[in-house]
Amino acid sequence: MAEEKSGLLIGANDKVPAAEAGLLGLQHVLAMDVYVPPLIIAGLLSMSAVETSGFLQVAFLACGIGTLLQTSVFMKMPMSQGPSYVPIGAIVGVFMANGAANGGMAAVIGSSAVAAVLLILLGLSGVYQKIVNTLVPSIVGGTIITCVGLSLLPSALNDNIFQASGNIYQNIELASITMIALLISIAIGTHLPQLQRIFKIGSIVIALAVGTIAASFMGLVNWSTVAKADWFSLPQFTALHYGISFNLSAIITFIIIFMVLTTETTGTWFAMSAVTKEEITNKQWNRGVIGEGLSCLISSLLGSTPMTGYSTNAGIVSITGVASRRVFVAAGIWFVILGFFGKLSALLAAIPSAVVGGVFAVIVVIIMLSGLNVIGDLNMTGNKGYVIGVPIVMTLALVFLPDKVVNDSPQMLQYLLGSPITVAAIIAVVLNLVLSTKKSVNSVSTAD
Repeated sequence: MAEEKSGLLIGANDKVPAAEAGLLGLQHVLAMDVYVPPLIIAGLLSMSAVETSGFLQVAFLACGIGTLLQTSVFMKMPMSQGPSYVPIGAIVGVFMANGAANGGMAAVIGSSAVAAVLLILLGLSGVYQKIVNTLVPSIVGGTIITCVGLSLLPSALNDNIFQASGNIYQNIELASITMIALLISIAIGTHLPQLQRIFKIGSIVIALAVGTIAASFMGLVNWSTVAKADWFSLPQFTALHYGISFNLSAIITFIIIFMVLTTETTGTWFAMSAVTKEEITNKQWNRGVIGEGLSCLISSLLGSTPMTGYSTNAGIVSITGVASRRVFVAAGIWFVILGFFGKLSALLAAIPSAVVGGVFAVIVVIIMLSGLNVIGDLNMTGNKGYVIGVPIVMTLALVFLPDKVVNDSPQMLQYLLGSPITVAAIIAVVLNLVLSTKKSVNSVSTAD
């Protein structure tokens, strides 16, 4: 039973009824906040309202296709794909350097497509799992997971609550209401087993619903955008609209970006493995990279941004106790539906960021604690404390690094400085190689 092995109510390979899977899949969609990176990029590229809507539409569609591919065909883990924050600066830079509105997006699409193909070839070569098995023992993997959660916590609090648009006091109230609703739901599900399938498993949907209703009474939900949105529309702003062009410097830029993305996604896979207590096999590592590359390739051709595995899912699984891959297939289907039904996309986007932040803050803390659980024995003997501690310090340092320092750095360095998880992972690997006095037990299965 999944519960005996990992403490989960429903394991990764357990089946759930279609209707229940659909509701639980929607829960992941609501908590992932995937519309934020596309909206940021659309603003930076000065897209019109129609173009912004189309950009968000293809992002949802790319999320859905990528999730279905990774969950059902390639990685075969309970995981959802979503647009990454990492490429935002690169997309804007390549767009502006290649004609902006007159060909800039074509260069972005072409460069991203080439980098995605190279990522697919990396997975096909079988080299990736050898790299992971050699360089990422449990102490390194656990540290990376911890840094994933830690790096997201300031965003959950600052971007979604404290520095979000609107009145800060109302934002704090909404986040608090949502978080309290989440905890009450979990408590009810814990102490009343007969209600567990409703309150514990559906705790995030309940919390988001309560927070949104509270926000509506406070006049903080813009229902007009939902009313104006079309019910159904086909994606318009794809590679067929923008075209495809290739620029060597832009391609090199995106290759570096995809290396960073792969490092972050590796941390996400570790996080989900830790939560489900399912070891990742060599074949899964390689297939996962192939799926990641194919997901990004499809995304680029759709005119969207590069996709990555969302670590948010690991936190949601920990909270709800449900890891069934059927739920994530349902999430993928929801994303595809959102890609064609503008009314539903607008409804999702109408949820105030403070409401999402109230749930998101709990989720990322759960991810961080999962990382410490992977590390296991926290007895700081020898140099173990440095291998764990220094990456954590660097993660916080980069999260709070002033924008001026980042902007004054060389372009290539900016990509690294913008990804605390990647820097933390590199430092953890190097310190473990240099400071380790004995061979660590690898956290990755060597099974086929």
